[in-house]
Amino acid sequence: MNTFLGAGQFLPAAALDEDLIASAAILYLEGYLWDPEEPRRAMRRAIEVARNAGRKIAFTASESFVIDRHGDDFRSMIEDGVIDILFVNESELATLTGEDDFEAGLAAVADKVPVLVATRSEKGAVAIAHGERAEVAAVPVIKVVDTTGAGDQFAAGFLSGYARGEPLTRCLKRGAIAASEVIAHYGPRPEADMIALMAERL
Repeated sequence: MNTFLGAGQFLPAAALDEDLIASAAILYLEGYLWDPEEPRRAMRRAIEVARNAGRKIAFTASESFVIDRHGDDFRSMIEDGVIDILFVNESELATLTGEDDFEAGLAAVADKVPVLVATRSEKGAVAIAHGERAEVAAVPVIKVVDTTGAGDQFAAGFLSGYARGEPLTRCLKRGAIAASEVIAHYGPRPEADMIALMAERL
């Protein structure tokens, strides 16, 4: 996949709805948008607004090549306690930590962020939050058609439960269900009624 940010690469801080950011329980940010300078400034401002309002910051590394370019920034945010919920996949975790072993990678980050969520494609996902660890298997699909959007849909599913205070395993299940829907068809947006799907499969 060749990442194309479109108009997002020109997103200025002036376009932020700061009232909306301050009112949301969780601000979710994409590592992809850390690449261009203008949206990076906007994201830093969004973090500032959310922090001042006492909100949580969720961050996805997005892709290993993004970590290659901006890993020092990401590691600094982790060390400084800026990120409350970190989403990575298995390869991103290795790039971020320098650890090829998955468990060693988890151990290198888990104590530095309140919530760490690591996805492993067909091997499921792991979350570590405040010392508690949970794991779920991937939700089987008849045929994987297109994995575009799988990470974001997983994060959406997980956060929809986390924002409600649901148990960690249930949050992971929500993420796995959401990801399984989007990889079964072309395009990054769900085609099913996600509320109905969650009610059916949880």
